[in-house]
Amino acid sequence: MYSTKMLFEKCKVTCFLVCKRAYRKPASNFLDQLRVYVRGGGGGQGQPKFGGRGGDGGCVYVEAVPNMTLQNLKRSNIKKRFIAGNGENSTKRMLQGQPGTDLTVRVPRGVCVTTDSGEVIGDLDVDGEKVVVANGGRGGCMATKWNGKKGEVCSVKLVLKLIADVGLVGFPNAGKSTFLKAVSRTDPKIAEYPFTTLRPQLGVVHYEDLRQISVADLPGLIEGAHMNRGMGHEFLRHIERTKLLLFMVDVHGFQLKESWPFRTAYETAVLLNKELELYKPELTGKPAILALNKIDKEGAEDRLHETLQSFNTDNYPGIPDDLIPELPIKFRDIVPISAAQGTGIQRLNDRIREVLDEELERQRVEMSSNKGIMKS
Repeated sequence: MYSTKMLFEKCKVTCFLVCKRAYRKPASNFLDQLRVYVRGGGGGQGQPKFGGRGGDGGCVYVEAVPNMTLQNLKRSNIKKRFIAGNGENSTKRMLQGQPGTDLTVRVPRGVCVTTDSGEVIGDLDVDGEKVVVANGGRGGCMATKWNGKKGEVCSVKLVLKLIADVGLVGFPNAGKSTFLKAVSRTDPKIAEYPFTTLRPQLGVVHYEDLRQISVADLPGLIEGAHMNRGMGHEFLRHIERTKLLLFMVDVHGFQLKESWPFRTAYETAVLLNKELELYKPELTGKPAILALNKIDKEGAEDRLHETLQSFNTDNYPGIPDDLIPELPIKFRDIVPISAAQGTGIQRLNDRIREVLDEELERQRVEMSSNKGIMKS
């Protein structure tokens, strides 16, 4: 028999475990990468005596559809195996065997389908776009000696790259999540330590005339992100499809931890430029705005003056040669803000809209010019 003390201790342990389970941090519902197994259907057997042909095996497609997430896809097929139907054999009554049923894997818009080695099979940027990932086997016929062929078998990666109007770029704790909360209805995690954003968050800026602009708050970069340090490529791939880059920089500078060098706001902006250039040079050609955040804090006026003065020089003061960008980003505007207090937010929202509209008009004119050249 248990003593009273032993029973009490057992109850304490049980209560602790129950409470621990009850208050366990909920898992994130966001999933931006999924590896799946796909197999095309096998071809049906031919009928050599009567010259009958077996049906071709079905193919496996990946298609972009609205209102879909990779998380939902994973839930609908726990084993992550997608197999198309086999073609039917040829028979005396039906010489042409019926083809196998195709299978469509439905994914959200913005998915890039790749092989395990990283070779791109297809980018699905528009709802309705689809790509074949596993062809069905050929039905048995004279060319195959009447034997049905097996369908293609492989594993593919479904890599989601967010499609948003604006991508927030910055080192950790620059105030990106605070800004997103200030301009949209999202409720991102905000704290006084780095890496509060571990998963991308999407918000929408609503204007008085009902115009809406989507903003992606992405995990903070660190130096060396182009080599996949920190959140690395998990962050960088999400800005590839944004239309405008919004650099969010703490006007007081940034230091990840004591063993890392302190970077001024100017140095931070230059290093972010360099990280994008090293990861994918074409990203530096996107329109960009620089927001200098936290101007409500003590000493901000002096730091702001120093930063703006550095941007007016041509020789990158204080930047080592190996960190100077070969493809410098030309900011369309530099806007001082306090995301926490709301200072400068309206001006920044207006500039975001203006720059997006300017870029849209530039693309429209460019497309018209190209059509004119083709006609001539």
